[in-house]
Amino acid sequence: MNKRVYGVLGISSVMANWNADFSGYPKSTSDGTVFGSDKAFKYPMKKMWQEKGEKVLYIKSMKLSKDKEKITVVPRSLTERYEHIFNPSEIKKGTDSNEILKNLFHAIDVKNFGATFAEEGNNFSITGAVQIGQGMNKYEGTEAEEQQILSPFRDASDKGKGKDKEEAKNSTLGTKIVSNEAHYFYPFAINPAVYNDFIEMGVTEGYTEEDYKKFKEASLCAATAFATNAKLGCENEFALFVETKEETYLPNLAAYIDFVKGDKGQKNQIIIHADEILSQLADKIDAVEIYFNRNTTELVSDITTAKLLDIFTLQEV
Repeated sequence: MNKRVYGVLGISSVMANWNADFSGYPKSTSDGTVFGSDKAFKYPMKKMWQEKGEKVLYIKSMKLSKDKEKITVVPRSLTERYEHIFNPSEIKKGTDSNEILKNLFHAIDVKNFGATFAEEGNNFSITGAVQIGQGMNKYEGTEAEEQQILSPFRDASDKGKGKDKEEAKNSTLGTKIVSNEAHYFYPFAINPAVYNDFIEMGVTEGYTEEDYKKFKEASLCAATAFATNAKLGCENEFALFVETKEETYLPNLAAYIDFVKGDKGQKNQIIIHADEILSQLADKIDAVEIYFNRNTTELVSDITTAKLLDIFTLQEV
């Protein structure tokens, strides 16, 4: 692929928890600003690719493990996961590193996001062609909502005495924590040139137009499709793609986007004020596409050359 791509991917979260920290609350910085990590965005993309039959290496998968007389379900190790998806390729001391590298580049998540692989004497670090930054929430009214959940079952474990044991007779309580509303905007950049050394080694053909097409398709709908209990209510609501010449460099485009909550009954506004910087590089920009949810969002953009599309139908508007 003889170009670079820069852009922004937007996620809306309504009564859902897009990216929780270890306390269960929406992840936030030290000053309280809510954000989503790049891992939160990549995971539903990996799940979508996996469901479509693509090879995905860096994703949790389980296996049965027998320990004496007990059989348990445990996660696969990295080596086990590699051998599972690239069967019958087996990693052992002396395994051809060239073969392993070729296999790694056949995993769609490695081809996009890179990998750190250190197993059985084979140590590789692959910087991904696709880099996704942290998705900052641009809605100032975000608050965490805590819901108490009553279990239909009591705690059957025999623990405690007296009061503790009496409480164990009752149904246990759980907690579900969501955001009332949040709107995350992730900057990203795609630089195919990072694979030039690997192309020279003959282990990959590089980052191709087909790779970019698969990334683009998943980035536009993976969050919407990933309807788990915590993520139901999280949707793709915005995407900006700026395709440029190979030697072109653009800053974090998420910094040029604002979100304004609509009054009751009114649509929200996503405001883009990036025309000044893009117009200065007009001769180096091949295409600009903006996808947005027309049902909930009014787009206010100063980029006059952009092609506007519906993020769900993918039809031009």
